[in-house]
Amino acid sequence: MNVFLINEPFVKNFNRSQRWAARTRGRVLRAPDWLAYATAVLEQAGITAKLYDFPAENLDKEDLRTLIRTGQPDFVILDSTTPSIFSDIECAKICKEESSARVLMVGPHASSLPEETLLLADGAVDVICMGEYDLTVRDVIQHYSRLDTIAGICFLKDGTPRRTEPRQLIQDLDSLPFPAWQQLDLMKYFDGTKLHPYIDIFSGRGCPHSCIFCLWPEVMHGHTIRLRSPEKVVDEIEYDIGLYPQVLKGGEFFFEDDTFTINKSNAMAICEEILQRGLKITFSVNARTDTADKELFRMLKSAGCRELLVGFESGSDLMLQGMDKKESVADARRFMSLARDAGLDVHGCFVLGLPGETRETINSTLDFACGLGLHTVQFSAAVPFPGTRFFQICEDNNLLLAKSWDQWLADGEQASVIEYPGLSSNFIQESTDRGLKKFYFRPSYMLQFLLSSRNKTDLYRKIRGAANFLSYLIGSKLAK
Repeated sequence: MNVFLINEPFVKNFNRSQRWAARTRGRVLRAPDWLAYATAVLEQAGITAKLYDFPAENLDKEDLRTLIRTGQPDFVILDSTTPSIFSDIECAKICKEESSARVLMVGPHASSLPEETLLLADGAVDVICMGEYDLTVRDVIQHYSRLDTIAGICFLKDGTPRRTEPRQLIQDLDSLPFPAWQQLDLMKYFDGTKLHPYIDIFSGRGCPHSCIFCLWPEVMHGHTIRLRSPEKVVDEIEYDIGLYPQVLKGGEFFFEDDTFTINKSNAMAICEEILQRGLKITFSVNARTDTADKELFRMLKSAGCRELLVGFESGSDLMLQGMDKKESVADARRFMSLARDAGLDVHGCFVLGLPGETRETINSTLDFACGLGLHTVQFSAAVPFPGTRFFQICEDNNLLLAKSWDQWLADGEQASVIEYPGLSSNFIQESTDRGLKKFYFRPSYMLQFLLSSRNKTDLYRKIRGAANFLSYLIGSKLAK
């Protein structure tokens, strides 16, 4: 059995594995984590599986055609996102034209709208594996003749889409193999807010919160927190170091859990395990402002934590309440105080354009972000993805400007696709750029940012990140 798992081509620099699928202003390129997990699961089952990342290799659809024609796989697994779905289906058609492979589609868009996706594909996609798909793709490949018995899929039966019963989330995450990073060149992935190279790692899955715009818990991994044992997490860190020792020479691990700090005891235990093994690593984590804890922050710092990535989202309590964030501006200020005391950098994420937003709340958020003392920042225009409450609100209230999935981006760039009475899509979009320039173009910030470089590798990633952002600004001006 020969299986190809493919992070397929779309527009240049498209980053489909992040939470807001788009070409980012900083030209972030993240490794296909979930496909890497599925690859490892197939290998564990004795199935020959090959993982290909076309964006990282700068390959296009003609290269895909050549790969399929030459390799003649039995199965092809393709990812899906809302902005790229028509292109993803085109890739499925290429696979069908060049081979007799069965095509499986995974990812958030196909998971949210499996029936529609199957009908749009018109026979090019055989099965959609919905939600958390690590084990589902294995089961489909092993038992393809009995699709009716496999939970968590949607497939065409007599020309009509048919869903099987929902699949239960994986409870024993320790039973999963480590991601198949050996099949990728992790040196090719870049994020200006992270040290280079960086390796993603997960200590758990799921998020108990229900922010109206958040796609991953709602569609892929659920709201129940499932944790790996600290020993298994640190085993993976040691394994990754063996694969990529460069991570010890200026790079870092990044804990991509929705909120690494949400379970204090498990986070502390992972730090203790790192210290007990004498690992001299650097890492960063996702956090929430309501998990600020003096003891935990000090332990994180002792174990090698560099930075906390935090979804502050807004400087308005009314906006935070409306998006069901269950955090406050006061939480944010306390978080920053404790992080500073512990010597931890903070990267702040803000989203503009959710229901209830006004010009005044946007401007207050920009001022709030610039006054918090953040190390780095990102602003995103709120994008409603199918499967989220935000998308349903936009549909119910006729707020969507985009009428087709291929209008979810502006030539590959992240764009606002909604408009409110008194708040235009253009103002939301321009405010994201204005916020970035307001934060990063402060002379005192630019000087401090460069002077605080840890080493030559750190200086390189800062200069590269700045160059990527400037290229976006220049390109956006030329487009106008």
